[in-house]
Amino acid sequence: MHEHHYLKPLFEPRAVAIIGASEQEGTAGCTVMRNMLDACYQGKLFAVAPDVETVFGTPCFRSVEDIPQRLDLVVITSPAAEVPRIVESCGRAGVKTALVMSEGFSETGSRGAALERAMLENARHHRVRLIGPRCLGVLRPSIGLNAAFAATPTHPGSIGFISQSGAVTSAVLDWAYARGIGFSSVVSVGASSDVDFGEVLDYMVQDHKTENIIVFVERIRQARGFMSALRAAARSKPVLVMKTGRHAASTAAAPTAGPGGAAAPVHSGADDVFDAALRRAGVVRLYNLGQLFAVAGALFSHFRPRGNRLAIVSNGHGPAVMAADRCADLGIPLAKLGQPTIDKLNADLHSPWSHMNPVDLRAANPESYRVAVQTCLADPGVDGVLVVFAPYAQSMPTDVARAISDAVRQGDKPVLACWMGGEQVKEARTITHEKGMPTFSSPEPAVELFHNLSSFFRNQQLLRQAPGSLSHLDPPSIESARLVIETALSEKRYSLNEIESKALLAAFRIPIAPTVVARSATEAMVYAEELGLPVAMKVDSADITHKSDSGGVRLNVINLMQVRTAYQDIIEDVKRHRPDAAISGVAIEPMIDKPNGRELFVGVFNDAVFGPSIAFGEGGNRGEEDRDRAVTLPPLNGYLARDMIRSARVSQLLGEFRSMPPIDMDALELVLLRVSEMVCELPWIREMRINPLIVDEKGAVAVDARVIVQNIPPTADRYDHMAIHPYPSNLESTWTMRDGTNVTIRPIRPEDAEMEREFVRALSAETRYYRFMNTLREVPEPMLARLTQIDYDREMAYIATVKKDEGETELGVCRYAVNPDGETCEFAIVVLDNQQGTGLARKLMQVLIETARDRRLKFMNGIFLTQNERMLKFVRNLGFELSKDPDDATLVQGVLALQ
Repeated sequence: MHEHHYLKPLFEPRAVAIIGASEQEGTAGCTVMRNMLDACYQGKLFAVAPDVETVFGTPCFRSVEDIPQRLDLVVITSPAAEVPRIVESCGRAGVKTALVMSEGFSETGSRGAALERAMLENARHHRVRLIGPRCLGVLRPSIGLNAAFAATPTHPGSIGFISQSGAVTSAVLDWAYARGIGFSSVVSVGASSDVDFGEVLDYMVQDHKTENIIVFVERIRQARGFMSALRAAARSKPVLVMKTGRHAASTAAAPTAGPGGAAAPVHSGADDVFDAALRRAGVVRLYNLGQLFAVAGALFSHFRPRGNRLAIVSNGHGPAVMAADRCADLGIPLAKLGQPTIDKLNADLHSPWSHMNPVDLRAANPESYRVAVQTCLADPGVDGVLVVFAPYAQSMPTDVARAISDAVRQGDKPVLACWMGGEQVKEARTITHEKGMPTFSSPEPAVELFHNLSSFFRNQQLLRQAPGSLSHLDPPSIESARLVIETALSEKRYSLNEIESKALLAAFRIPIAPTVVARSATEAMVYAEELGLPVAMKVDSADITHKSDSGGVRLNVINLMQVRTAYQDIIEDVKRHRPDAAISGVAIEPMIDKPNGRELFVGVFNDAVFGPSIAFGEGGNRGEEDRDRAVTLPPLNGYLARDMIRSARVSQLLGEFRSMPPIDMDALELVLLRVSEMVCELPWIREMRINPLIVDEKGAVAVDARVIVQNIPPTADRYDHMAIHPYPSNLESTWTMRDGTNVTIRPIRPEDAEMEREFVRALSAETRYYRFMNTLREVPEPMLARLTQIDYDREMAYIATVKKDEGETELGVCRYAVNPDGETCEFAIVVLDNQQGTGLARKLMQVLIETARDRRLKFMNGIFLTQNERMLKFVRNLGFELSKDPDDATLVQGVLALQ
């Protein structure tokens, strides 16, 4: 597979042209030319302007086609009406990427939308990739690339910054430059008509100059691509995201262009769903620019928490409690100091202290601070230390700062400094800042920074989850569920009644309370006697969600006389409260007697951005209040289900509570797994509510359920509705080799990382060289993550394994990655040396090719070393057409037509 990223011409161009270059102050053409010259761009710079000979001493050309040099990047600052023609000209000149700063496209209406369509059509025809329109620009400080409409220069560094907001980008650059903070790359993507977040993230993952990535998001166009790119990036580098529009009111006033060019509201989705998506992607969310600035500074100083257990060292009770309170707000555990740590502090501190965390040193001297910080950093139960100092008379803050710096130099754990006050601590604050410690004037922002960066490691656990099927359990009756849904849709009904809704639950093995619907008082009495008294009675109406609010519920009906009365009362009350509702009858079910039961809510809803989402919380009328629910994206496994339960407020009621025993947590977890399975396999579900789900120490039962369905496109793929592609267990297969060995061929999983490492180690040096095109001896951790943590959408990898010693041994692996055009992919394959010539490689390729065809890809491409004659013969026999690489005589290109 090709190692050079296709966006390299954008970030590392060898030749750049500024179209619309000018010496007129205040124009984009002038600012970008000045920035490129002042930054001492290391490549060749050209100016394009029809009426002048030079711009700031740089010769001008009338057209980009007149430049006697193949250009990697052009920057277009011309009016929108000229841009389609300019892009066409760039295409004829062989330009690879273009950055469009111009405004006046889809955001202005139908005429602008037509210009944008023409621009994109010309770019696609000539395979020119576009950033923008309406973008601030691109910066690569290490090579002097400052193609940005911004007034501030930029230092080189290791932070990659991607933003949809030019204003925020400009503010971040200005703030960072004043503090000496540098960037590997800065990209303002603007409207993202062509190149989007995902593609830029993908480049930064492979960029060795980028160690950390910060993203500023205003809107998300395509959830699957966004999630796929975030997850790929977070597997190897810390990624932090800030998103605006957390509330509906803030997005309502922010129009963007709709498909026809007319203004349409931005669909930002529910904020708690966005939070859930980021957690599943393994990234950390920031909420304001203050946090973004603090994180940028900390990352630049290589601040790296390895966990979230914080020790607080302070010279006063009040400041320590302020920090501890914020820790409690954010769920940061205060580190429990080990007995050796307490013993050493007792021995080395010659003044009273708190004998616990927070470590309150009271009237501390510099030596006390040095001892306390150094000792806490040595405790294996401490992941970081926050030092808080409040100035007293004779408290010597400058000497304390030097003592802390000395203690930090001897450890490798992160330390944050908080100097409360002003003039007295000014020099101390400068000392710790210059030593690379994140430095604050109050405890709360310091705690927030530690929380934001330490959360990365917790979220990495969520990222590594690749939920498989529930094949070890009783399989669901998917066909039965589909028949229920198809019947309703054929009758143009979208709201299933209670019996239909419970039929779906039963098809996926979720325990339900049996229900029948009576259409007269007499039927109600017959059904009640058959089911057994007492019973619960509820109105059956597709128009009513909250039945009790309309007077449609009677519980614990103990005799037939009461059944008849209850039936009549329910009908009358509902007609009075909801005269618009169509009543089908009254549902009768046994009264569930669970004295220790907790009423819970499990729901499914379709988020405007991320699609199907699962909600969990307290049952009853409060079960659908956003503030009380925990939300996650499917698919789930046991780890994710337990994490969701722990995240809900109601979790504190599920253990031993008020003389009630703890609930059967396994039963609750299984319900969540089954609901996740429903969401994956039934894309027709638009909304579902199980309320209440009653769970006690003996199990769980769904007492009431409501499902709303929708039509789906007949051409939709199995998991098109999902933001995160489930592990495709349906692609697992078994193949028997010629010697009778049974081989499992299955998609790779994150937990295969160690097996993959051992597999690469077992390859001969020659085979490793042919596969990776270098002398790789050991797979680096970031590469191992990329190889094993795939998204099953943009990429696919199959491994062939055999069972051995109660485990698996890998024999071979093949993979493809879809190119940005969505029509082609690049592949790679390698098998153990002793498996070459056994037919295994051919079988793996057959499986991979068939998957690519099912994905409706048109071509499969490969890059091979010229001397790898065995591989060239192998792919030629598979039908690949081979040709020499025009840019590298040591390589051969192969193309296989798939359709």
